[in-house]
Amino acid sequence: MSAEKFKPLIVPIFIPNQGCPHRCVFCEQERITSQFNQPVNGRHIEKILDQAIHSKDFNRGRMPEIAFYGGTFTGLSLDRIRELLEAAVPYLKRGFFQSIRVSTRPDSIDSECLQLMKDHGVDTVELGVQSMNNNVLTLSKRGHTAEDTVRAVQILKEFGFRVGAQLMPGLPGDTKETFQSTIRQVIDLRPHMSRLYPALVIRGTTLARWYRDKRYQPMALEEAVQICMESCILLEAENIPVIRIGLMSSPSLLEDGQIVAGPWHPAFGFLVRSGVYRKNLESILPRPGDVSQIKISVQRKAIPLLRGFKNQGLKWIENKTQARVIKVDSDDSIPFGMARFEAI
Repeated sequence: MSAEKFKPLIVPIFIPNQGCPHRCVFCEQERITSQFNQPVNGRHIEKILDQAIHSKDFNRGRMPEIAFYGGTFTGLSLDRIRELLEAAVPYLKRGFFQSIRVSTRPDSIDSECLQLMKDHGVDTVELGVQSMNNNVLTLSKRGHTAEDTVRAVQILKEFGFRVGAQLMPGLPGDTKETFQSTIRQVIDLRPHMSRLYPALVIRGTTLARWYRDKRYQPMALEEAVQICMESCILLEAENIPVIRIGLMSSPSLLEDGQIVAGPWHPAFGFLVRSGVYRKNLESILPRPGDVSQIKISVQRKAIPLLRGFKNQGLKWIENKTQARVIKVDSDDSIPFGMARFEAI
């Protein structure tokens, strides 16, 4: 399943750490979102949404959504939840947005809160699952268990919400095998979508201190790309689209010294997607020695994925086939994810 079909226009409203009971070892929401003690109230929300709907890039045809990110939305008081949602609801009623999504913790699910959200246009709830291994969750000071996630998904579905699972490979105590187990357990829960955020060491976090003290070693970039590639393939084979791969950058996060260590890359998601694309082509590549020069034809929109970051994809094909790629051509009659190889 292609992730291209699952890209609504999302207008984010960040509420960094609001509603959160504590800080997880990896968390530095202010730097991630570039919001430092910025008040989020009804007037603030109206300003963001007014700017969005008057932007030249705003397109109602992309099923626009309002998204509350960065905190534990259901951990806020009911009055606070009502205030935030009531500021957004008029934009739904006027047809600018189709729905609202929020993010929260698996252990912060309350029936009264869920009913309030349902009554105010919330359609999707994304859970900060991170891992389904209780040892990893404990070491990361998440404060919830895998069992909390199972219960949260169940009750959210009972209320009729679409459910997203946010996952974070590379946390303390995590391994490739452990995260593969997390993916299998998440697939069993059948969320409607997922996100993959490899753990980064960000300045000011507990993880940064552990890294300096040699108590924690983050994944290498190549390892993180491989794990996310495998996870994408497994999730999307089960019709669970991966709607985001890698942390979204912000001006403060990109300042020198803010990302201390870990698998950061400005085009991380593209590295993964192009890797998945190449993996799908592996079985139809010419065998080494069959040809010396080849032309490759693919759908036009697949050309960047074929080429890869800085043409790494073409170099990979040349290494696999022992043939030189002479030309890349577009042919929209070829199904997406497939290619035609011709000897030249």
